[in-house]
Amino acid sequence: MDFTFVSRELSTPHVESIWYARGQIGYRRERIAPTGSTVGGVVLGDPIRQNDFLATTGFLIGPHDRPIVNEPTGETHCLGIVATPVGCLATFGVAPAALRGRVVDWPPAADLRDALDGDPETMLDLITPPPADVDPRTERVAAAVAALTDDPTRPIADIAEGLGVSHGHLDREFLRVVGLGPRVLARILRVRGLLARVDVYGQVAWQEHAAALGWFDQAHLIRDFKRHTGVTPSEYQAAQRRLFTPADAAPGFVPET
Repeated sequence: MDFTFVSRELSTPHVESIWYARGQIGYRRERIAPTGSTVGGVVLGDPIRQNDFLATTGFLIGPHDRPIVNEPTGETHCLGIVATPVGCLATFGVAPAALRGRVVDWPPAADLRDALDGDPETMLDLITPPPADVDPRTERVAAAVAALTDDPTRPIADIAEGLGVSHGHLDREFLRVVGLGPRVLARILRVRGLLARVDVYGQVAWQEHAAALGWFDQAHLIRDFKRHTGVTPSEYQAAQRRLFTPADAAPGFVPET
């Protein structure tokens, strides 16, 4: 594929990364596994269909636990901002609960689009992360997210106790700040960890990888995997092998012809 993708990881409380993409994908559409974050996009070229929303200037992909279907109508030319799990409100000015499982218009993208002109690095330089939020509730949820990122199999009650709150209280704060419950985010992080581990071009020891991430039987692995990617592990491996080269392959992307 003739495709340019430039990404920068950011160490900020609210923005995880920013990216620039331009090119023509070599297939009709792709399913993209959830990350637990909200993503904003500025469409610089042809419209892009995300699920049932056709984005002409911009889009917001809310926190979700199902794959997003990305279907360009022509050449992809887009700049994206990926919030951290706790960064949706600060970054995009929208409460994450209102966006859960949805793709909607992002009106500020129109002004950003007018300001973005030049090479990828120059355009990425124009993206300024929002100032840090000192809200102690957000900081508590961020600490819980960090704990789950380190070990997504850790009991939520154990994390809540370590933070000095009840399990129910942490659940409510998660829904307010992240837009997903802690168990849902933990499951997403486990699948992301699994996808990052596997080499789809080799002989994948699915059960070995799964056991290391806390799945104790194949049925539960397949159920969670299909929920978040839209396909079974074997279908995922076959799709990546069929339509990606080793240089193009990206964890969590399921290309479809």
